[in-house]
Amino acid sequence: MRRSLAHGATATLVVAMLGACKPAEEQPAPPIRPVLYTIVKPTEAVPFGPFAGTVEPRYQSQLGFQIGGRVVARDVTVGDVVRKGQRLAALDPVVPRFALTRAEADVADARAQAENATATEARMRRLMEGNNVSQAQLDTSVANRDTAQARLAQATASLQKAQDQIRYTTLLADFDGVVTQRLAEVGQVLTAGQGVMTVARPEIREAVVDIPEDLVGAMPRDRVFTVSLQSAPEITARGRVREVAPFADRSTRTRRIRMTLEAPPPVFRLGTTITVSLEQRTERRFLLPATALLEADGRTSVWIVPAGKNTVERRDVVLAERKPGRVAIREGLSEGDRVVVAGAHSLQDGQAVRVADGRI
Repeated sequence: MRRSLAHGATATLVVAMLGACKPAEEQPAPPIRPVLYTIVKPTEAVPFGPFAGTVEPRYQSQLGFQIGGRVVARDVTVGDVVRKGQRLAALDPVVPRFALTRAEADVADARAQAENATATEARMRRLMEGNNVSQAQLDTSVANRDTAQARLAQATASLQKAQDQIRYTTLLADFDGVVTQRLAEVGQVLTAGQGVMTVARPEIREAVVDIPEDLVGAMPRDRVFTVSLQSAPEITARGRVREVAPFADRSTRTRRIRMTLEAPPPVFRLGTTITVSLEQRTERRFLLPATALLEADGRTSVWIVPAGKNTVERRDVVLAERKPGRVAIREGLSEGDRVVVAGAHSLQDGQAVRVADGRI
């Protein structure tokens, strides 16, 4: 019995000693992670923009009637091309026509009174020569003649005003243009000067964009911008800054920029949506999303997937510029490098990765 216990203890001791002699198990390798990468290319131009805007006229006028009344006709609508002198709208002419009839009657009455006063004054002069009337009677006839002539002049002016009122019931185009806004409808009662429609001159067109206030200071005002159609980006024109709004919009905190279009193609019609941008020359750099940057252990670096390998290596870089959502690398990268752009803080040096086909 004692011999069996001794043999068991010896076996246990041998097993314990053999277990102590086994090497420690290695740590498990990091998991293979799929990564999203981009192939970097150097650039020597920094884009300013793009900013969305529209094509607008430099000159446009809001037209309205010089008198009040009820609209009885509107001959054009938004988008119509109008010519100088063309009728755009009309007011009810009944009331102004009554005023014209009364003014004509007043002129006829004043003219008759003036002729009678003139004839009376002439008779008084002849009688005065024969000493048949007094000087006071002659002065009275002269005064009556002058008063009658003044009344005739007043009635004539009233007649001219009534005739003008009749003409004011018709709204005519002052120049060749395009209707861009309609402000009144048939049957609406308008006051004098109230807007009826807006007519724009299409010969001088401008690009109008709203730029964030914090970017206006960095905008070069003496450079030529590229203006392209959003519907057809290959169609472009040149634009130069003509006017910068002195104050920012209270709600959007943007400032309106107006650019003169230099010989724009005909497709740059009024109201067309456009994109305005500018490329500025700068030092050679590589543009990357801010998510590609790893700042740890006092180092600024990115993860590189070497060509022909499925592992990542950390490479230190030198920043040229940092903006919200984007960084510019001045040193540390070469053209064609594959840079990981997502998950930079969850990788380890030498970790195996699976390169996704959908690179950006």
